[in-house]
Amino acid sequence: MNGFGYLRPGSVQEAVEAFSAHPGAYYLAGGTNLVDLLKLGVERPTTLIDVGRLPLDTVEELPDGSLRVGATVRNSDLAADPRVRDRYPALSQALLSGASGQLRNAATTGGNLLQRTRCPYFQDLGKPCNKRTPGTGCGARDGVHRDHAVLGHSEHCIATNPSDMAVALAALDAQVELYGTEGTRRLAVADFHRLPGEHPERDTWIRPGELITGVLLPATTAGAPSAYRKARDRASYAFALASVAVVLRVADGVVDQVGIAFGGLAHRPWRARHTELALLGAPATPAAFEGAVSLELAHAEPLRDNGYKVPLARNLALDVLGRLTPTPARV
Repeated sequence: MNGFGYLRPGSVQEAVEAFSAHPGAYYLAGGTNLVDLLKLGVERPTTLIDVGRLPLDTVEELPDGSLRVGATVRNSDLAADPRVRDRYPALSQALLSGASGQLRNAATTGGNLLQRTRCPYFQDLGKPCNKRTPGTGCGARDGVHRDHAVLGHSEHCIATNPSDMAVALAALDAQVELYGTEGTRRLAVADFHRLPGEHPERDTWIRPGELITGVLLPATTAGAPSAYRKARDRASYAFALASVAVVLRVADGVVDQVGIAFGGLAHRPWRARHTELALLGAPATPAAFEGAVSLELAHAEPLRDNGYKVPLARNLALDVLGRLTPTPARV
């Protein structure tokens, strides 16, 4: 059994100071991912800094109409919040499609963004994995990789990001709020996670010791039609083989606002910028949708066993775009 210290700071500042004072420390909130990795021996912190009881557990409405979600708001509470369900339905749907009810009752907003890949090679200490131990190789590339990335992967890692919530947040133009020794800063959720490149061990652009304090849901996408759809091996709960979150506002038959992100395809939620650029100002028609989605997925580089993800993602996106398009009024 590996021993470790345990601290429960009384404020965000105390938490960041404690992290700096204890090399090898990890923040702990709901623990739904970290505790599993501790049991597997994948993570071995010297100290756990429990931030689960800090005053970061509320959803606040800001004067400009945006919502600020505290980092320790539970996934189940966020999914059920009437303001989220009404104004950002894709987020509520994504949260409800992730994990079991018991896990959603414990998992937090910040922890969800920081959860690590569920690649079995990463979780098995007997297998090579550059993400777990840099320089050991990627066992999945020549091994079992049916569930792995088709976009943005590298020779060093083909893992996928497991978060449903992050996919919806990326499409909704949400921002993640961080606090560290240099103060507070914000990053777009779509840019928060890294592609693997030569350093797959680095999941995000978070700086050492920074603590996620909240997520900002902007007023610009509040109330816009949005939806999330996920394909998985079993209907009860499972990680996405492919998923999509779409924000789509149509005015007079023309796409006036659009945000699209794919899940299950890459190391991070994949914001479909090529598709968005092609659709903005274009007619909201099936042909336009198909052409625009194909532009994005043309960049896919499937491996031996996961080529099915490309048509699966395309069909999911086309289905959601079609569902969000207003039906012309009959005269």
